[in-house]
Amino acid sequence: MTEEEMAARRVEASSIVNTYMGWSAGASFIPLPWVDLAAVTLIQIKMVGDLASLYQVPFSRNVVKTIVAGLLGSLVPAGLARGASSLLKSVPGIGTILGVLTAPVFTTASTYAIGKVFIQHFEAGGTVLNFDPDAMREHFKEEFEEGVSKASGKSGSKAAA
Repeated sequence: MTEEEMAARRVEASSIVNTYMGWSAGASFIPLPWVDLAAVTLIQIKMVGDLASLYQVPFSRNVVKTIVAGLLGSLVPAGLARGASSLLKSVPGIGTILGVLTAPVFTTASTYAIGKVFIQHFEAGGTVLNFDPDAMREHFKEEFEEGVSKASGKSGSKAAA
């Protein structure tokens, strides 16, 4: 593959991630507790599937579901906030408003981070089957923080993807 083709593929991969960030933000507005998280998880799995297709690597939904859960589990405080924002929606009135206002940042940031770590892994020749969540945890956390900056409209420390 030529350098130009690789660069074009990276641009397409970033476009896929950006598209799914929007979808996950939208899904976080679902006012039903836990339904929003289920929808976001499905969106994130679909995004990894599209990235796998772009990089022409085999895709296994069950394996990716486990990887995504493992990566999100590494963000215990943020993961709790993500679940808490969903749970808040069960409180009539103010709970729904607070949940809807906080959930998009966490879901968008986690979608961004998942996409970025899979892009890096696929760029290095990896597949879904040899993805090591433990080895990617720190990188995932860094990408999550970058995603929070992007989702909240702050300029991040990295160049725009």
